[in-house]
Amino acid sequence: MSLANKQNSRRQFLRNTALTTLSVGLLPGIAKSNTSVLPESTAACNPTTLDYYGQGPFYTANAPAIAANQLASPTEPGTRLILSGLIQTLDCSRVIPNTKIDVWHANHAGAYDNTGYNLRGVTYPNAQGFYLIETILPGKYLNGASYRPRHLHFKLTPAGFPTIITQLYFQGDTDIPGDAAASITSGTYNATNRIIPITLNAQGKYEGTWDIVIDGNGVLGVTDIHLDKGIIYSVSPNPFTDEVEINYGVYQAAKVSIQVFDINGVLVAILNEERMEAQKYKAIWKPQSNLASGFYWVVLKLNDLHVHYLKVVKV
Repeated sequence: MSLANKQNSRRQFLRNTALTTLSVGLLPGIAKSNTSVLPESTAACNPTTLDYYGQGPFYTANAPAIAANQLASPTEPGTRLILSGLIQTLDCSRVIPNTKIDVWHANHAGAYDNTGYNLRGVTYPNAQGFYLIETILPGKYLNGASYRPRHLHFKLTPAGFPTIITQLYFQGDTDIPGDAAASITSGTYNATNRIIPITLNAQGKYEGTWDIVIDGNGVLGVTDIHLDKGIIYSVSPNPFTDEVEINYGVYQAAKVSIQVFDINGVLVAILNEERMEAQKYKAIWKPQSNLASGFYWVVLKLNDLHVHYLKVVKV
């Protein structure tokens, strides 16, 4: 069977088994929602930079695979943090699903596990280029006379390409301005796009989005080119139980599709596939009741090109 026939068969299967119910209509405007919407995938395409401190002294090789996206065990002390994003090629035109993500950080008290592998692990993005890690907010520790800001260490290795070693920081951290690495705003070690906002969700966990842009062999996937093509404004409620409303805009006439992928990158719903004019729209996703709880990505696709996404949680 050809790839096209396989895709058509899968689409027909999704429709026949009623994985999703669609309601699409013109909106005079996007209604305000009480649900916080993370500013996901809204920045320009900026290559991920090295961190001035590099690997640092606390790296341990051969960390184990992260199980069920949980870098921190459920009993780990501290404030929970969910970090997710997309791994893309340098021009943000393709995703790199085979990238090794080696991550480690200090515990709530600012201490590293230097004898074992607590808060250390390796994971890979799914087939659509998305990754998700649940851990805790790292604690701070003294670096000379001052504290280092909260940070996560990353070694990022696309298959067959050089490793990028860097660190991720959080907006609003008062120790960033005085930090030798996090305060750099230009050049090779520019940390500007590695300082991300985090938002407290309904479960009392912080969530942040970091899209990684590195050198590697990519495959067609979700790209960050929505600025002149289309955007998903919001998904609400989020988290949701029975249904979720997706508000989105199309900036130029195109064949439009809203697709939903699970944590493993498997397509679970196609909400619509039709030509649309430039306008604001909404769609309602009503998954079957037996669909597993967890994280899903809602993707806007125009003319067979993925242009924007938002993450949603089914509870």
